[in-house]
Amino acid sequence: MGSKTRLLSLLTPVQLLQAFFCILLALTLALHAILSSTSTLLLDHNIRLVLSQHRIALFSLLWCTLVALLAYLSTRPRPVLLLDYACFRPDTDRKCSYETCEYFVRRSRRYNDVSEQFMSGIYHKSGLGDETYVPSFIFQNDYEAKLQSALEEAEEGMTAAVDALLAKTDVPASAIDLLIATCGMFAPCPSLTSLLVHHYRLPESTTTYNLSGMGCSSGAGAIDLAARILKSSRKIRYALVVITESISLNWYFGDNRSMLVTNCIFRVGTAAVLITNDPAKRGVAKMEFLHSLRTHHGADDASYRAAYQEEDDAGTVGVALKKDLIRVAGEGLRAHIRLLAPKVLPWSQLIQYAYHVVTGWVRKGDQKQKVPDFTTAFEHMCVHTGGKAVIESVGRLMQLDDSVTEPARMCLHRFGNTSSSLVFYELAYFDAKGRIKRGNKIWMLAFGTGFKVCSLVWRALRDSVMEPDNPWKDCIHSYPMKTW
Repeated sequence: MGSKTRLLSLLTPVQLLQAFFCILLALTLALHAILSSTSTLLLDHNIRLVLSQHRIALFSLLWCTLVALLAYLSTRPRPVLLLDYACFRPDTDRKCSYETCEYFVRRSRRYNDVSEQFMSGIYHKSGLGDETYVPSFIFQNDYEAKLQSALEEAEEGMTAAVDALLAKTDVPASAIDLLIATCGMFAPCPSLTSLLVHHYRLPESTTTYNLSGMGCSSGAGAIDLAARILKSSRKIRYALVVITESISLNWYFGDNRSMLVTNCIFRVGTAAVLITNDPAKRGVAKMEFLHSLRTHHGADDASYRAAYQEEDDAGTVGVALKKDLIRVAGEGLRAHIRLLAPKVLPWSQLIQYAYHVVTGWVRKGDQKQKVPDFTTAFEHMCVHTGGKAVIESVGRLMQLDDSVTEPARMCLHRFGNTSSSLVFYELAYFDAKGRIKRGNKIWMLAFGTGFKVCSLVWRALRDSVMEPDNPWKDCIHSYPMKTW
């Protein structure tokens, strides 16, 4: 079946149409020969009589059937397969402990005592450990983030992740004809996709998309965009999605509390993902893309301004994480899962949920709000690692055990909030633990500024294994931690 599908995909629409007309002509001639006087001796008399009397109808049915088959084969969506992925882990000398943060803050002399104490309190409650990674400018003497630092941070992470990915998949850079790069807070000129095209000398025919300003959901959104393009294409294509965040120029040097929080939780991280619509790659692919859902709640004022880039009273630019961010995230998630549930939940859960909603309405809402059990639909969940409060809020809202949110909590401790790439660091945690088995379904859930919620649903095509470039390779034995 795979070889037949591959053969069809190699033909252009015109060649496919010509082939089917040849088949139609051959079948018509064969049918005409069967109905001829010399051949019909082999048929029963009644069958011969019926076929002779309805020859035009029979030919019409044959043509309509084959045309319908042609239309089906030419319009059905292609499978989207994730061949592999890679997560960037910086060098050891870029690790940022609490002492490193404290030293940087005090020696930079850019914060007052109140701000220093505030950041210290946030850091200790953030859930981050002492082995997260920060940009190189943190370790320099001038303590000043410049454009060059941001470019170096982005290029280092992207090229390292892409190099590892291409080496694992044995796919040459010249085979990539769709490139999507996403970075929430950094949009240089030329773009990050141009940087990658230049670095890898990609062909002129490469289609590129550069996404920015979408926050921590941009990685899932970029995968969704690539999957939609691959599904609709009749040509076999390879799509490279590079997900990063450059925080150098977005380090906040001011005293606004809502903006200081970003300094405490955001850290360096990049992921690269290679996906294709070639069905012949199913045997070597890691996962198959099943569903996606993106919801945008930006029409609401509170949602729109929940995470907002602006100037403080002194004119310093920063990203303010408002106090009602957790409430906004909860409301956005509720609306999101109401749309996602019918697509992924088994009928038993949907019936239970519908019964609860109806009985609650009859009793005038006296009952506690029911949340479907999504663990019946997914064996594994990559929950948004936005921060300790976000993970705990998602766990409470969806009534998830600590075992379900374990990868998110451990990912936050080891790598911090790496923004849009974080769901793939969680996927790497599952692989490092060897938990994913063939046929398992994985749910990736991400939040973003605006306010956006994005879901990706995958099916594993092979068991997970610890690979040499897994970012958890040298520390997975220490996780999960007993206290967090």
